[in-house]
Amino acid sequence: MQPVIRKIVTYTENTLIEGGKAAPRPLRLIGVAAVLANPWAGRGFTDDLSPEIRACAPVLGETLTREIIAVAGSGDAIEGYGKAAICGTSGEIEHASALIHTLHFGNYYRRAVGAKTYLAFTNLRGGPNTPIMIPLMDKNDEGRRSHYLTVHFQIGDAPAPDELVVALGASIGGRPHHRIGDRYQDLKEVGDLHG
Repeated sequence: MQPVIRKIVTYTENTLIEGGKAAPRPLRLIGVAAVLANPWAGRGFTDDLSPEIRACAPVLGETLTREIIAVAGSGDAIEGYGKAAICGTSGEIEHASALIHTLHFGNYYRRAVGAKTYLAFTNLRGGPNTPIMIPLMDKNDEGRRSHYLTVHFQIGDAPAPDELVVALGASIGGRPHHRIGDRYQDLKEVGDLHG
């Protein structure tokens, strides 16, 4: 069973000025989302989601990774990364989670960008035009706060009640004029409080 993808949406944003001051390096945010039929729609409660996960997640991971790298120019260019999923109102949050919280999906992106950190994520339920919010973190350093970013966009006609939206996000660069430091300095000052 292959995923039935209705469309793929690409979003880009380039920040040139932040706080009234020109960015020393423009920040580029990228989002790529697939709108697909929910493979569990209309079936009632399904105990075992694994057959659809194994069939759909690798295709989505490969497809979205290819698309986002095409927009970024290369996997090396991507510095921050993340993922998100939205389930239409007839589905379960577990359906959205199932397709992104698996190595069958995320490992395509991790390998393609040479990442060492986990993929930050969101998953929720909503209707058409629900904001897609993809939290990002540095692909190699989870404590690098300059790359704590969010790609934010929406799709006017998705998800329909029986659809899912699965998305990847990326940044080329970090926040312009970053000046809040990194986690490591806080840990030195206050000790490891798991903050």
